[in-house]
Amino acid sequence: MWIALQNKMEELDDFCMITPKDLEDIKDFIVNEDLSETIRNIEYHLKQQELVELNIAVTGESGSGKSTFVNAFRGVGDEEEGSAATGPVETTTELTAYVHPKYETVKVWDLPGIGTPNFKADEYLEQVEFKKFDFFIIIASGRFRECHTQLANEIRKMGKTFYFVRSTIDANVAAEQRKRNFDLKKTLDMIRKECENGLDFNSQRDSLNKIGFENPDVFLISNFELGKFDWNLLQEKMENELQEHKRRVLLLALPNITKGINEQKKAALAKNIPKVAILAAFVATIPIPGLSVAVDLAIVQREIKVYYNTFGLDDPSLQMLCNRSGKTIDEFKSLMKSPLHGGINPASIQSLVDAGSLIVAESTVEYVVSCIPLLGTVVAGGMSYLTVSSMLRKALDDLAEDAVNVLQATF
Repeated sequence: MWIALQNKMEELDDFCMITPKDLEDIKDFIVNEDLSETIRNIEYHLKQQELVELNIAVTGESGSGKSTFVNAFRGVGDEEEGSAATGPVETTTELTAYVHPKYETVKVWDLPGIGTPNFKADEYLEQVEFKKFDFFIIIASGRFRECHTQLANEIRKMGKTFYFVRSTIDANVAAEQRKRNFDLKKTLDMIRKECENGLDFNSQRDSLNKIGFENPDVFLISNFELGKFDWNLLQEKMENELQEHKRRVLLLALPNITKGINEQKKAALAKNIPKVAILAAFVATIPIPGLSVAVDLAIVQREIKVYYNTFGLDDPSLQMLCNRSGKTIDEFKSLMKSPLHGGINPASIQSLVDAGSLIVAESTVEYVVSCIPLLGTVVAGGMSYLTVSSMLRKALDDLAEDAVNVLQATF
């Protein structure tokens, strides 16, 4: 029901103006539809977004870097609070969930190591309750072996998705760099080919037990420099193969370590702007002076807090960057040019209002036009919609740019 109005409001936002024809269309909607039901639908949709769960399983042989990958994926250092225990020997003895520090519905599970002499892939999956996971990351720090292909085959039989990840690429590259004729591309191609051969049954023609995969994809990763090598390729494949309602939570939960991820997060957050602006538009139809202004600012503040956390511009996130880079929070904040660089507070919100809207004029006009039956209601709602959407777009643009500046200074 509310989708029709949302589409209309999105059209208005594209042109930043309301024509008489637009007003007539919205008036027809108001006459023919239940606005309270529409508001409930929008609020329900926004709430459901926050409840979407994502469970990621990380498995592999002992000492392959599983726990370090779990930490890196969550944007947590190996020695920081809440990190998975890491070490040169197996540190994970039982199934352990690590909650994302910003998204409680996102859990990265560190699974016990595979590859023991008595390893049985089907029994292993039953023990770790495979049904709860959205996909599996199968990690190897060297050659992929039969235990990896056995596990992947069982995962495939059970209708789940998996990805082969080759870790410690940074160490391999560093070792090859000492050679006189070092070539990065050739080195990576050589490692990838070796991994694919270990998984590809076509390269195992002499083996009676052909349990491999045809043309397997292998992603080369450095757990300590996650933004390098094949991380973007892995992230894109995970996103494309996830159910649509889970793609957004994956994007927002990814560590903000590349400009590409930064842009994708921005695009995902922008999709919610029409929805929250429509809520403000409906509030504007109630003829109480100042009510819409107060609600508009509350909506803006709530959404900006989401942007702030998603881009890692909050103080806890900046402190983690300080621990890794040796810089101070003040140094990072000096790179942030948006009105919100000092945090989310009444002063920073007001500066955003001053830059993007004439909120006092809106309050006065809304009260007058909302008292005019029906047509005045439409005009008031349209003004609130445009005010909130323009403020949020400006805040999103500014904070995304700040995040890029911080990212460049960090890496």
